[in-house]
Amino acid sequence: MISAVTQVAASNPVVLVDGQSGAGKTSLARVLVARWPLAGRVQLVALDSIYPGWDGLDEGVSLAREQILVPHARGVVGVWERWDWEVGAPAESHAVDPSLPLVVEGAGLLTAATSKLGDVRVWLESPMPSRKNRALTRDGAAYRPHWDRWARQEQRHLERDTPMRLATHVFHIP
Repeated sequence: MISAVTQVAASNPVVLVDGQSGAGKTSLARVLVARWPLAGRVQLVALDSIYPGWDGLDEGVSLAREQILVPHARGVVGVWERWDWEVGAPAESHAVDPSLPLVVEGAGLLTAATSKLGDVRVWLESPMPSRKNRALTRDGAAYRPHWDRWARQEQRHLERDTPMRLATHVFHIP
């Protein structure tokens, strides 16, 4: 995937990382940022910071498209608000510099509308028992009561958007 970033031949490529909960999106995105092959800084946005609550998968992806990806593609500063999960409301704002590379990761991210805005598009495929174990180990009691609710939204995304077909790279994670 590192070579795919360099092959984009742009100073500000956009990498989109999608996969169901617990597939390894955050881990992959962090490794990619740490090993970024181009000079300078790279921006990382996790949709977990944007989804407006446990029923907000689709809305979070729409917000990311409108507030981050489209402005970046147009060469203008994008501004998004972090979702405060404790309060259940938007919190502080963050800017995305269009001159810098961008990695965005989150469930539901690869859609027909967003895939056009990503130079490198990654889908992580992983079996449900492994994903669930990783996610609940990571987030524990806070996530456990919401697993099925979130999984239904992810399933709708899979059926409607077929993200694996929109990806330029597919990785199978055990």
